[in-house]
Amino acid sequence: MSSSHSEVLKNSLIEQLRLRRLGIADYERVWHEMQDFTDNRDESSGDELWLVQHPPVFTQGQAGKAEHVLAPGEIPVIQVDRGGQVTYHGPGQIVAYPLVDIRRKGITVREFVRRIEESIIGVLAQYSVKGERIEGAPGIYVAGDKIASLGLRVRRGCTFHGLAFNIDMDLEPFQRINTCGYEGLQVTQLSALATASLEEVEDRLISSLARQLGYSEIREAVAQQVQAIEPD
Repeated sequence: MSSSHSEVLKNSLIEQLRLRRLGIADYERVWHEMQDFTDNRDESSGDELWLVQHPPVFTQGQAGKAEHVLAPGEIPVIQVDRGGQVTYHGPGQIVAYPLVDIRRKGITVREFVRRIEESIIGVLAQYSVKGERIEGAPGIYVAGDKIASLGLRVRRGCTFHGLAFNIDMDLEPFQRINTCGYEGLQVTQLSALATASLEEVEDRLISSLARQLGYSEIREAVAQQVQAIEPD
């Protein structure tokens, strides 16, 4: 491949994001598919964004401490390879996995996290909800209550895992853990703060992530439809 053709390919890959909507899917299956995707990708592989809801599950990050899992009951606890402590996933929560070659994008892990957080803050603002960061505690908060969590892994310059955004879900399982390793941390969800459907929020999150991460178009994996991204 000539250097000029290689540069054209690189530029097109930087601009395009393939979207996969997985519906409600088992956590472990999606996790292992993310690992496989990341392990097998190369410089010609495009970036992808996977959107999913998981059946009830607690996931414990690499540095997770057992004492933060208080009383899981019937909900399984899975040890995984992302950063961070324990969190909960369940129906009514948007989980987004941006599988991005950040080396090709030319951005650091810290900047990648900042852009994801900014994407969530931007979506909340569309519902007149003020999302905020808290120093040393990744994620997004509303009046001190956590509404979105982040947990990432980077392998060979490529990210997997991602974010969990509470929309309209049963929050009771969060009482069974010290969420993200913080005793007494309260959680909230968008349905408690504004009127919004999960489908609408998901579409707005996709557009917000695409803008923040510098994609000019989204290609839907199934229908192969291309959605143009309007500049801010």
